[in-house]
Amino acid sequence: MTLASSETASCPAGTASPSPRILLLGLGNDILTDDAVGLHVVHELQRELGDHPAIDIRETTEMGLALLDYIVGYRAVVIVDSIQTGKAAPGVLYELDAAALTQLTGRTPHFLGVSETLALGRQLGLAMPEQVSILAIEVADPFTLGTTLTPALQTALPGVVARVRAAVQSLL
Repeated sequence: MTLASSETASCPAGTASPSPRILLLGLGNDILTDDAVGLHVVHELQRELGDHPAIDIRETTEMGLALLDYIVGYRAVVIVDSIQTGKAAPGVLYELDAAALTQLTGRTPHFLGVSETLALGRQLGLAMPEQVSILAIEVADPFTLGTTLTPALQTALPGVVARVRAAVQSLL
C-alpha cells in the first residue's frame, strides 16, 4: 500500500507522530442520491473552512482499508457519511467515535473496516489519528441513481452542516 502525499498530511509514512492537523473527510457516492450527503456537507464546509491552516478537507468514494491513505498523519479525523437505520427521520445526525462502530446498526458500505483500518495502521507503526469521529447522517434513499438529495435531506442539510462545523471547530 502506498500513501499518496497529496492525500495525506505532511507526516512521513512510517512515522508514529501525527501532525497537529485535522482532516474532515466526506464519504459517499455522488450518483446515488442521499448516499452523497457526506460529499455535500464537505463541499459546503470547504467554502467556509477551506483556508483554515489546521484543517484539511477531502472527499472520497473509497471505503475500508483504502481510507488508510487518507487518514495517516492527522491528529484528528472527522468522517461524514450517510446511514440508513430506518429508526429516525432523514437528517438526524449520529455522532460516534470509532470505538462505537460495532454498536451501530444500519446500512452504509463506508463504515465497514474503519476500526480495522485504524488497527492495521497502528500495527504497521503509522501515524494514526488520536481521535476519529464519525458523523453519520440518517438518509431516506441511498440507493437510487440521481445527483440530488431527496427533499427531506435538502431541508435538513443546513442544520447538519452547522453541527459538523461545530464538531470540527471543537477539535481546534
